[in-house]
Amino acid sequence: MSKLFDALNKTKGDIASFLLPVVDRAGNPGEEPRDLPIAVPLQHDLLITEPVTPAEKKQFCTEQIDARHLTRLAFYNDPESIAADRFRLLRMRLREFWTAGKLKSLLITSPLPGDGKSTTALNLATALTEDGTRRVLLIDADLHRGSLSEQLRIPASDGLSECLRDGRDPISSTRFIEPLGWYLLSCGKLQPKSPTELLQAPELSRLFQRLALEFDWIVVDCPPVLSLSDAVALKNHVDGLLMVARAGCTPAKAIEDAISLVGKRHVIGMVLNAIEDFDQPYSAYHRYYRPQRSKERATSD
Repeated sequence: MSKLFDALNKTKGDIASFLLPVVDRAGNPGEEPRDLPIAVPLQHDLLITEPVTPAEKKQFCTEQIDARHLTRLAFYNDPESIAADRFRLLRMRLREFWTAGKLKSLLITSPLPGDGKSTTALNLATALTEDGTRRVLLIDADLHRGSLSEQLRIPASDGLSECLRDGRDPISSTRFIEPLGWYLLSCGKLQPKSPTELLQAPELSRLFQRLALEFDWIVVDCPPVLSLSDAVALKNHVDGLLMVARAGCTPAKAIEDAISLVGKRHVIGMVLNAIEDFDQPYSAYHRYYRPQRSKERATSD
């Protein structure tokens, strides 16, 4: 673990100076998480996009899903858990920069596969839309092995790959996911011969500009940095990047190499996932208040 912290500290001053609890491994609903991550606080020197004027609201196809099978979607399935609180804290930090007009689109990636980036993206999208006042879009930008539609158990449909190939309006391929309350642009059904080259097409810039007119938040789930160059292609089209690493699994060298590849100025925060026993000082306090909150809500209902 110390080597991993050393890797993070090497970025001190460029990404952050402190560590704090933010998000969680997102275990099964009803269970207290055993492995809590921490994240580097967001830096203040973010990439800034030009403000856009909201467009007329469009009609979207709606997909009704059964979210109970999403065992790692702790924010929805166990909203009073420590995991959900961590995502609320992350949302609060991100909103500070959204309000300042510095952050609207966010790339979620990791150095290696299995670090928890897709789980983070799903929970973060749900957290950002919890109060229903913001329109949140989640993009599956993994054109190699996109999995969000499969995880949600919705039929495969045209998505990002078809929009980039044909230059079509991405709104026509965007679906509203109920009851989670956010929108999805899937990776699509197309299996391009060179997905990374497709992400370098001029249509990608126009696609993000079009989506910025419709949505308050755009969360992009993309492949790991060290496996493919997709994150490098996508980074210039978003306002910032969250790097997800897994404690005990992600080598410190992999974190250093991943940050070096995407560039420190693009990384606004570092989420360190699955830190064992990190919740011990807080879990008893959380259990003390959780039954009381549940009782109060039941009485009000």
